[in-house]
Amino acid sequence: MREVVYRYLNTYEPFDMFGSEHIFAIVGALVVIIIFPLYAKRYLNKDMQYKIGMLIGWLVFGNYIAWIGLEGIAGTFDIKQHLPIHLCRFANLMMPLLMVWRSYLVYEILFFWGFSGMLQASITPDIAAGFPHFHYFRFWLGHQGLILALVYATVVYEIRPTFKSLIKSFIALNVFLGVAAIVNVLMDANYFWICSKPVNHIGERIPTLLDYLGPWPWYILSAEFVALAHFLLAYTPFYFINRRKKAQ
Repeated sequence: MREVVYRYLNTYEPFDMFGSEHIFAIVGALVVIIIFPLYAKRYLNKDMQYKIGMLIGWLVFGNYIAWIGLEGIAGTFDIKQHLPIHLCRFANLMMPLLMVWRSYLVYEILFFWGFSGMLQASITPDIAAGFPHFHYFRFWLGHQGLILALVYATVVYEIRPTFKSLIKSFIALNVFLGVAAIVNVLMDANYFWICSKPVNHIGERIPTLLDYLGPWPWYILSAEFVALAHFLLAYTPFYFINRRKKAQ
């Protein structure tokens, strides 16, 4: 069985960035992310809304677990590459806390992480395998599934971020950065792309926004300002909504 799983995980057609499979994934995800929460809010009762929210949370959570399980079966699990020390993986593991137990603190943190890092990752995905390989679906479920969960929690659960949420999320981001840096030093790894710019799961360099933010280590500092700008942009609609409510 190990040989079969190993062969499957490492045999695929290469992913075509900005090709049809990339565009289809983005457009398809946008349609689901926009329409599905609105449908659930309008046409489903509270019990069904909650059950579907739980399903989304466990699917995104299970996506990472399934990947690690397959790497383990194949004998290719690498502690330097597969730990949840990237934002998307850590966020995936936090999904049940948000979608099942509705933790507001988790929502506050992941809302801004999701609408900055996950969207950027969707534009420049760090995957090598194209459709219909497991790695292709794993990536999109882990990223777009997270955004779906955040939109669902906002629309259906009626949870909202505040400006304090933005501050908490930015602090949490830097705490995560510090933890990743320590792990990298101890393991000689490159989690959170702190030691060098992103590569896909087979070690190939991929183009990302970081390519425009200067050389190492300056791109890390530049990325801090870019992340803060993304956070502010994500909060902007809620700022105007709150101002309108106060004016009424």
